[in-house]
Amino acid sequence: MKSLDQKIKKIREGTYNPKDFIIADAKDADMAMGRRAPGIIRDENGKLTENFDSFQTYLDKMESLTESKLVDVMLMSLTSAERLVEKNIFSNSPVTPAVRLNDTSCIWGNIRNGEYAKEKSRPFATTQLRHAINIVDLGLYSMTFNKDVDLDVKMLQTYRTFRDEADQIGMRHFLEVFNSAVIKLSTAEMGEYVNDCILKTLSGQISKEKPLFLKIAYNGAKAMEELASYDPGNLIIGILGGGQGTTRDCFELVNQAQKYGARVALFGRKINLCEDQNLIVTCMRKVVEGDCTPKEGVKFFHDELKKMNLSSDRTLEDDLKLTEEILISEVG
Repeated sequence: MKSLDQKIKKIREGTYNPKDFIIADAKDADMAMGRRAPGIIRDENGKLTENFDSFQTYLDKMESLTESKLVDVMLMSLTSAERLVEKNIFSNSPVTPAVRLNDTSCIWGNIRNGEYAKEKSRPFATTQLRHAINIVDLGLYSMTFNKDVDLDVKMLQTYRTFRDEADQIGMRHFLEVFNSAVIKLSTAEMGEYVNDCILKTLSGQISKEKPLFLKIAYNGAKAMEELASYDPGNLIIGILGGGQGTTRDCFELVNQAQKYGARVALFGRKINLCEDQNLIVTCMRKVVEGDCTPKEGVKFFHDELKKMNLSSDRTLEDDLKLTEEILISEVG
């Protein structure tokens, strides 16, 4: 049994402890960011250069983190999954391979010189389920609600069609619900809006078609606790990482989210763009499991980088700062 399935079982049985916290590496950025997805090339001392890394290096990072067994899920594009599954790196591994099954237009906002983020999100899927099921049995499905009845009905209808097709071929999924980038709501109002949209979406589903867990933005303690307390054990909440931020942002986000009910973290740029991906995931687990505070985790991270003779992207002082607004407002 994969570690994901073991941990999901414990969460559902009510025997969860922090060692059961699920971490997914979201290396599916090639479906959103194009050429910049692999990150920036680093020199032998770990310093950033001015050139984008290669897709092969991106694959190497996925393979390395899978081999480390530090994560429970490796989320990829179907192109990446095909290559790595063919190498059998998941065959005797506790890590579950997964793919992004659709790419709603709001994620295209990361494309250089594009302006898609200014538009209300539209449902769309590049990946074909009939091909994906031959490679993995778990995928991410993404939705964004716009406060637009026609677009939101289309989003829900498209998701219903997906669930029907997925059920027929045995494809499991977890559900990502983004905050809309174009509707004007406060953070608290956005949390309420997204929570209600999620619950109304799930309420018409029977258990076998429901998502394994959710992937949502952290809209604050109140919103997280509200959703987590709705149907504990059956509704499992995961948080997305958003932008790169500082190392303190990374650790504080996972710490706050778990404190208020999240049981999964699905981080992309916070892992891929850091100085050492294995080290930052190690530190994330130390924070989640209570071995250190977020501040102590940042200091440990910097100490370990020095031992590895790797340069840090920021000074310790700067890396201890919070830069994400929701964390600044709640943690200070």
